[in-house]
Formats: sequence, C-alpha cells, structure tokens
Amino acid sequence: MKKVYMDYAATTPVDPRVLKAMLPFFTKKFGNTMSLHSFGREAKKALENSREVIANLMNAEPEEIIFTSSATEANNFALKGIAFANREKGKHIIVSKIEHHCVLESARWLEKNGFEITYLPVDKYGLIDLSELESAIRKDTILVSIMHANNEIGTIEPIAEIGKICREKGIYFHTDAAQTYGKIPIDVEKMNIDLLTASSHKMYGPKGAACLFVRKGVKIEPLLHGGGHEFGLRSSTINVPCIVGFAEAARICKKVMKKEAEKLTKLRDRLIKGCLKIEDSHLNGHPKLRLPNNANFWFAFIEGESLIMELNTHGIAASTGSACSSESLEPNHVLLAIGLKPHEAEGSLRLSIGRWTTKEEIDYVLEILPEAIEKLRKISS
Repeated sequence: MKKVYMDYAATTPVDPRVLKAMLPFFTKKFGNTMSLHSFGREAKKALENSREVIANLMNAEPEEIIFTSSATEANNFALKGIAFANREKGKHIIVSKIEHHCVLESARWLEKNGFEITYLPVDKYGLIDLSELESAIRKDTILVSIMHANNEIGTIEPIAEIGKICREKGIYFHTDAAQTYGKIPIDVEKMNIDLLTASSHKMYGPKGAACLFVRKGVKIEPLLHGGGHEFGLRSSTINVPCIVGFAEAARICKKVMKKEAEKLTKLRDRLIKGCLKIEDSHLNGHPKLRLPNNANFWFAFIEGESLIMELNTHGIAASTGSACSSESLEPNHVLLAIGLKPHEAEGSLRLSIGRWTTKEEIDYVLEILPEAIEKLRKISS
C-alpha cells in the first residue's frame, strides 16, 4: 500500500545526514562532557561546536543557548523560571489562548501558585491584536509568551512588533519557536526576543534535544538542580549524540531554508486549492501569514477522528490536532479560540508537509480525500 506522510508538524523523520553525524557519539565519542580526560574533552568540544551552530541560526551568542530534553521542558523552564526569579517585581504573565498545551498548562500551574495570568484572545485567523496586548500589560507584568507560529493552524504572529512593545515596557518576551526554527528566518536581536524555544525533532533532527535561548542578563531560576551543567541553569548529563544531531539539522536548514520554503509553499498552496474545491470545506488560519508547510481545514458533517482513520486505510498519515493531545476527544482549543463551534472544530484536518513531500503525494491526497469525505458524510447523514 502507498504510504504518504502528511504529519510533519507532529514530528519529522531524521535526515540521513543528521544520523550520520550522530552515530560516532553513541559508540566511539561517548564521553561525559563533565569528565576531564580526553573522552570527556572530545564530547565537550562537540557540545560547544553544536551550541555555536544552533545559536548562529537565530543570531544569538553560544552561551545564550541552554540545551533541554524537549520543547515542553524549555517552555516550562521559560515560564516557571522567569516567574520565580522575578516575583518580587510582579506576578502577572501574559500568554495567548492558542499556545501549545505545555505553555498553557505551565501558566495554569503558576496560577495555582500565586501568579496572575492574562489569556490573550486571537482573531478568526489566529492573530493577536497588538493594541490588546498593550492594554493587557500592567505595572506588575513580568513576562509575555506568544508563540512564533501556531502548530495547529500555521498562523505566524507579529513577533518583532510584540518584542518591540515588551522591550519598550521593560518586560521579558518569550516565544515558542518549535514550529519555526529552521523553517523561516529568526533573528533574536532584530525581533527583540529575550527567550526562545526551539526543537530538534520538528526540523529533521532526533527527539530528545531542544533548547531555550536565554538572553544575557535575563533573570531566570533553573528547574533542574544538580551538577551545574549548562551554566548552572539545567543540570543533567548532556545528551551529546542528540545535540550533535540537532546542530547538524540546524546546519542543513541554514543552507536549504529559503529554497525549501519556496518549494513547500507551492505544494501547500496546491494542497489548499485542491481541498477547498470539496463542498463545505473551510481553511483554518491565515491565508497568507502561515507556515510554508501547514494546511488546516474543517469540513462540515465530518468527524475528524473518523476521517483520520479513513485516510489511514489509504496509507495517508494526517492529524486532527496536536500530536500531544490527539487521543483527547475534547474539541481543539486553538480552533475554538479562532471562533469555530465545537462541532466545526471536531471536523478538522491538519495536513503538514515537509522535506520529502512530492507533488505526486499531494495529488494522491487530493484524489483520496474527497472520496473519504463523501463516504463519511453518507454514513453520518
């Protein structure tokens, strides 16, 4: 059976070049970065080289990169670390309603621990209103956390403008860039970003490696205490093979980003155009300000889970929402935030493409999808 992967937003396959770079660090160069002997020094050198590559892709300094095990850990670190380090200044934090669950759940946990959270609404495209953000800022606001682009609907937020507002008000600004780092340009200087989350497995690197950019001078408390790794901000034995893979993925992305984005945008637009020919179909997210690889729809009279299973019988892997919560039967919080009714949100489909997606695969999906929807509508009616 033909197999077509349309779920690159959930995770990406490891690029063979990345795997090749990683392999020696499992067997021959396996030292602990804290060890003083040659094995340790070799691992430490690989770590610092990787830090430099990853920093370079976002125009940061190497010592501003703190490696973590995942974007979830990095986002928890950003919110909780800033909150507890700066609570004498204030206890108010602003996040958007469409953040990833790990940001929203961190915010809710902080609420239980004495902090106040403002959940900023978005418009029908998923964009925040800059004037609403300015109005929400208080004297005791210590952090604004707005994602660079949404993992569900692909909408890209005005990050540079948000950063400018925060910088002028003297408030830390964090952005979750798990879906954008390596895919579209990021410059932490030009965008006035103080903290940024990036993830390896969203950009053809291995799972188990991510990072938090922490601008020099930012006051933050560590979540993990121990041997003082990562400048004393994140203790744990360093996962050198995966970090080396993360860096190799970043190195490749820097070379191919522009051409890859152009290729994916053409394929994405072909996919969107074809899907919108289906009766009672609707695009979720901004028609233009969206990730090159993201297409998200809702179809009337359809249940998303049933559509996913039907597509799977034809070898097509897709999603109804974020992989972290795809087993939940609750309507997707992002789709509700952009104004969809629960029954509309339940008819959603996310198709996300990537490095190895072909025109033939897009056309195969456009051949199978209308038939699958017609079949399910007949059953539901």
